Amino acid sequence: MVIPGRALYPPTTIPCTHTIPVAEIHFRSHHHYPLDLFAHFAGHAASALGIPATRPIPLPTQRSMWTVLRGPFIHKKSQENFERRVHKRVIKAWDADPVISGQMPGVGIRVTTWERAPLGIGKQIFEEAMEKIRPDPEEIKALADKIVEQELSAAGEGGQPPTEKPLSPKQSGNHSLEHS
Repeated sequence: MVIPGRALYPPTTIPCTHTIPVAEIHFRSHHHYPLDLFAHFAGHAASALGIPATRPIPLPTQRSMWTVLRGPFIHKKSQENFERRVHKRVIKAWDADPVISGQMPGVGIRVTTWERAPLGIGKQIFEEAMEKIRPDPEEIKALADKIVEQELSAAGEGGQPPTEKPLSPKQSGNHSLEHS
């Protein structure tokens, strides 16, 4: 059902049920009329989609001024002042899927969204990291067999492995035999 002239009225506000923030939409423009028009449209779109959102909140206007000389040489007293204003509005949305927004000429939009991770995501990330770090037991066994095989082949090529000489009592560090 379409009601003619409904856009003249402020959008209906839908109450928040869980107060979980979903998005914060910032609008910026040099002219306040298209900014207010687009913020009004975004509020009606959120209302029609059933998304709890605030009304457009005006933020402080950013004002920049420049002074420029009119003449290039000696006309210091002849100057012009220029001013640029950036008007800003913000709308906050709650309890919905991430918001998809369009673009309107002359209005800059920045959308900040918050995404919630499911429960147990930390344990899942930890297990995935440990699988990358933890080597396969079969690979360890194959590597150990390869090392043993290399050691045995090196011992066979060089003759007999070096034999250990029995240590004298002074070298062994057994002090009880020295005094007897």
